[in-house]
Amino acid sequence: MPTWLKRQLTGAFLHKNKQQIRILNQCWFFYCNELED
Repeated sequence: MPTWLKRQLTGAFLHKNKQQIRILNQCWFFYCNELED
């Protein structure tokens, strides 16, 4: 996981920002799927 994504997720969890967490999770899954192709 890239460091920028870890930082974003940590901040989102600290602020209990569920919408941001959901968006970041989607970004991460999209990122993983792109690497597999």
